[in-house]
Amino acid sequence: MDQAKQPSKEAVRHWMQTRVEERRPPPDPQQIRRELGWELARQERREASSR
Repeated sequence: MDQAKQPSKEAVRHWMQTRVEERRPPPDPQQIRRELGWELARQERREASSR
């Protein structure tokens, strides 16, 4: 008889973490820009264009 294989604890933890992350709303656009460094790039472009 074929037995159903139980997933590893790591696989279950990964799946649970993914489910938890999916339920959160996305971060504020300003926070995303800060994390990606877009604000710094924008400032550098302004400084470069004013020279």
